[in-house]
Amino acid sequence: MTEVGIPFRVVETEHSDEAYPADLSGGAIAQYLAEHKSDSYTKRLERNQVLLTADTIVWHREKELGKPANREAAVEMLTHLSGDTHQVFSGVCLRSAEARSSFFAVTDVTFSRLDSQEIEHYVDRYKPFDKAGAYGIQEWIGHIAIEKIVGSYFNVMGLPVQKVYSELKRFIGK
Repeated sequence: MTEVGIPFRVVETEHSDEAYPADLSGGAIAQYLAEHKSDSYTKRLERNQVLLTADTIVWHREKELGKPANREAAVEMLTHLSGDTHQVFSGVCLRSAEARSSFFAVTDVTFSRLDSQEIEHYVDRYKPFDKAGAYGIQEWIGHIAIEKIVGSYFNVMGLPVQKVYSELKRFIGK
């Protein structure tokens, strides 16, 4: 947000779990989670404030790949993504004292085939346990493994900045 000239501050919210209804898939999951995070912020918003919450998921072969619990899970996720295309969905919720709007963005990401040594090197060195799908596009694996992306690079990083900017302009009426 700093790079596009939008002033902001980070605020704490009450703990918000990442459970979602079983009938949701893809972008609907990410959008639901962003809305759920927004709902967990219970302080009153002032008239000129906008709360932005977001969540990003990796979707591969009709299944969400969340944050890996451990090294083994991270290696397994990256092994599944290797040589294949998956989707990254980011859900965003904008909320003011008077209104609320939510949406999601999708980016297709194609990985080249990775061997086990590359996967293990990445997991051991970068420890991607806090990242959906067990990777960060801006890290080593993004440089060596991502053959193609269709959509927003920033969406894969966790926030579709261009779409947020566009929606925020509409949301605040400018």
